[in-house]
Amino acid sequence: MELHFDQELAQLKERLLLMSSLTEQSVAQSLKALVQRDNVLAKKVDADDDALDQLQMEIDERCIRLLALRQPLARDLRLITMAMKISTDLERIGDQATSIARRAAELNSAPELKPLVDIPRMADICQGMIRDVLDAFVYEKPELARQVIQRDEDVDRLNKQVQRELTSFMIENPATITCALLLMRIARNLERIGDHATNIAEDVVYLYEARDIRHQHAVAMNATPPASKFIRLPWKHSSSPLL
Repeated sequence: MELHFDQELAQLKERLLLMSSLTEQSVAQSLKALVQRDNVLAKKVDADDDALDQLQMEIDERCIRLLALRQPLARDLRLITMAMKISTDLERIGDQATSIARRAAELNSAPELKPLVDIPRMADICQGMIRDVLDAFVYEKPELARQVIQRDEDVDRLNKQVQRELTSFMIENPATITCALLLMRIARNLERIGDHATNIAEDVVYLYEARDIRHQHAVAMNATPPASKFIRLPWKHSSSPLL
């Protein structure tokens, strides 16, 4: 019985690896469609999104069955629940790649605005994040997942740079507004892909270290200040009702 359960967990990891591979491929092909102005490839990315949707449903079904029939505990329980979350983030990455492909098809019908530099760099970083975070999941490397989280800052920085540059284009030449807005959306899609890869990395750390590192920055920013820093109101008591 224990051997069979281990085999089922191994199969679950294999399906996640397949989904990750297809997701990374979708991101790569969507950017290739943009850079090479390839409408056929853009349509292929759009059509292939159905396969990712099906894989997500299959993985969810496997996880629910394992939870119901095996009643896993501790790390096995975390593995199965994290697999469901990871498949959701992978499916959303696929959605972002589809959006990029659709915007690429729109851009391909217009003259090229400028040579693309930062957007392909963003895509390369995002693809590496997807690849490494799934390696961290499969090969039990939470330290690699932490490195992926740090690389998200590079994606955010490049996104801001792209937004600034394209805004300047639109100000200087209003005729570029349509193409510039499409490129800004593509940069935003890539930024969201980096966020989803970061979500997966945080789940991997939780899986193998049992530490929830989500929202750490937000928690630090919203921490209760020392009592000495509270503002004292000028009144103590009042018989008047508060309005």
